[in-house]
Amino acid sequence: QVQVVESGGGLVQPGGSLRLSCAASGSIFSDYVMGWYRQAPGKQRELVAAISPGGSTNYADSVKGRFTISRDNAKNTVYLQMNSLKPEDTAVYYCKVQNRGYWGQGTQVTVSS
Repeated sequence: QVQVVESGGGLVQPGGSLRLSCAASGSIFSDYVMGWYRQAPGKQRELVAAISPGGSTNYADSVKGRFTISRDNAKNTVYLQMNSLKPEDTAVYYCKVQNRGYWGQGTQVTVSS
């Protein structure tokens, strides 16, 4: 069993920044493919960014150039740095261990003035 816990959400003004963190248990975190997803009200959950064990990344077109995913294997943690936030980024953000199928409980991000 792998536990996945997100943190760092909150309320931010348009143009602001937030950094989300996701801690995943397990002694082989370095083997995990990690992904950040989001789900806005009335919409399907979508992949925002993912990072491979080797550090390769991919992003949704809507966040390219604004969001950065990174990982710290020593801390069993993956991060999502979100800059230049827009109201349409408002959603519950979820972390997933892609190659194990484990999800976190989600953290709310609200972008509003």
